[in-house]
Amino acid sequence: MAIRNLLITLLLLFTSFSTALGHEVGNLGHYPVVVSTWPFVEAVRAAWRAIDSGFSAVDAVVEGCSACEELRCDGTVGPGGSPDENGETTLDALVMNGATMEVGAVAAMRYVKDGIKAARLVMQHTGHTLLVGEQASAFAISMGLPGPTNLSSSESVQKWSKWKENRCQPNFWKNIVPVDSCGPYHPKDIAELGKGTCSSANLMAAVESRSSHIGLHNHDTISMAVIDKNLIFDCRVGDGPIAGSSSYADDEVGACGATGDGDIMMRFLPCYQVVESMRLGMEPKLAAQDAIKRIARKFPDFVGAVFAINKNGLHAGACHGWTFQYSVRSPEMEDVEVFTVFP
Repeated sequence: MAIRNLLITLLLLFTSFSTALGHEVGNLGHYPVVVSTWPFVEAVRAAWRAIDSGFSAVDAVVEGCSACEELRCDGTVGPGGSPDENGETTLDALVMNGATMEVGAVAAMRYVKDGIKAARLVMQHTGHTLLVGEQASAFAISMGLPGPTNLSSSESVQKWSKWKENRCQPNFWKNIVPVDSCGPYHPKDIAELGKGTCSSANLMAAVESRSSHIGLHNHDTISMAVIDKNLIFDCRVGDGPIAGSSSYADDEVGACGATGDGDIMMRFLPCYQVVESMRLGMEPKLAAQDAIKRIARKFPDFVGAVFAINKNGLHAGACHGWTFQYSVRSPEMEDVEVFTVFP
């Protein structure tokens, strides 16, 4: 069962740019450009309207992510999205300033529906990077965000009820008994663990068993980045509020956003890898492909994707296990355009 809510990556760029995934888009010399994971065109439009109205880069990126939370993009982003195994929806979010390298994030936040706004408040008003659970909720409410409120919806309750009726399958437990019920779960006995539960064959079996949990409509991811002239802002809402995993930005280089099986991907910090590869001279497409290949070598059945954009506006994507789409809006476009990336 998918846990928490979806990730979208939105990138707003305020520098000149020339190509996208090999498609020529012109030598513009003006800005901005907005890039978002998945065809979440309303999120891109919201960010575009904000920046066109004179909002700051960070405010525009928050407006874009907030739109996806409110619209519940793909049925899983924001309040009312994918429930946890107790039937409750909680929120994760991250925002990053690529100029100052400041990060604000919340995880497993209950009772507050504005995940990305809470993350921005963490960045603006604390010296912390990440607040979790009840403390994140208390902080967000104390800073003026509405709450406490029930984050469940009729759809999320129905999804959880059907999962319970199916004996809580699929789930993310492993090496436990019983394997085909809703628990309570217990570790397998010590003797069985000593007989090779940690063998590479069993580890691969565990990976294969989880690959069916992540799909186009339950990847639980949304992230966003903004580059305003020499400033880059990046944000993500989803199951991985970990800087470098879900998103990363550095105004000297560019930015990256990720989507997919966050539990696997956060072990590799793919967006940090992408940005550092671009720092060393890799083009965005090669940097994105390299980061995805590093994960696939260890977990060949994982599903995920990243997009990369450098400070000059060249952007590209790479994916594994599914076909990935991301959305772009720039000054010469009449509306948002969707780009498709194949495995």
